Amino acid sequence: MNYYAPHFSQSELVFSQTAVRTGIDNDIPERLEPNLIRLSWWLETLREILGKPIIVSSGYRSPELNARIGGSKSSAHMQGLAADINVSGMAPFDLANLIVSEMGDTGYDQVIHEFGRWVHVGLSDSVMRLEALTAMTENGKTIYKHGIIEV
Repeated sequence: MNYYAPHFSQSELVFSQTAVRTGIDNDIPERLEPNLIRLSWWLETLREILGKPIIVSSGYRSPELNARIGGSKSSAHMQGLAADINVSGMAPFDLANLIVSEMGDTGYDQVIHEFGRWVHVGLSDSVMRLEALTAMTENGKTIYKHGIIEV
């Protein structure tokens, strides 16, 4: 039986071009699948609010894949609790602001407006921090500032 939300399949949430290109196994371990299912339903709720499809560019990442792309060593992607998303015709800045204003009741751990190019949404298996951040580059390094800032 498929417990994933109607518009988000397991295959979509584990797909990675980098994994395919480099031969990295990015199948989600069975113990983490409930997290990915939960993420799919969170995204489904957001999709209903938006009234538009959501494009997932990165969902679950195996530790090997996460290391390959330079992800955080504590990334929620490795737990199946995060996705990087976009919505066609909507600026990432606007998407991040909408999530912060409309999804607080549903709960989220982090919303990160990343480099003006996509939005990272993360859940938690403990207390949700409702943290809103913007990732940007300063002097060649990634920094995070509190709040959703237009970059």
